Amino acid sequence: MISGHIGQLQDLLPMVPAPLRLALQHLRDTDFTALPAGNYDVQGKDIYVQVIDMNTKPVADCRPEVHRQYADVQFLVTGREQIGVAVDTGRHKVGEDMLATRDLLFYADVQDEATLTMRPGSFAVFMPSDVHRPGGAIDGPEPIRKVVLKVRVALLQ
Repeated sequence: MISGHIGQLQDLLPMVPAPLRLALQHLRDTDFTALPAGNYDVQGKDIYVQVIDMNTKPVADCRPEVHRQYADVQFLVTGREQIGVAVDTGRHKVGEDMLATRDLLFYADVQDEATLTMRPGSFAVFMPSDVHRPGGAIDGPEPIRKVVLKVRVALLQ
């Protein structure tokens, strides 16, 4: 996992592979407050954006997830969000497997989960080995706008 603030990319960009660099620059250079919620291609289905308006909810109601075909670059535009993070040890009990249809696997629960607090401008890159539990409320449910930029993992190898 890589995390940081979009305003401080200058130190990180030279160290990441070109597809992630493109994704992070796209986040930095796009006004996501002006776009309607929905999906947008950046580089076909290899790199694309989901603009999401949602409400956070109690962490217990959020499900830990992983993706195998895409890395998730999550970016908070407005509001506050808590994201749980853990290493995918391969020993977590599967709650729902939608990898074949949506590149999405939910775990029933995970161990040794850390918490990442997201504020406007925060981003986090989750690789296939990073379990993440997005959408968690901090002090109580609140509306947020977030962007999830998907980067095909094959581009990173």
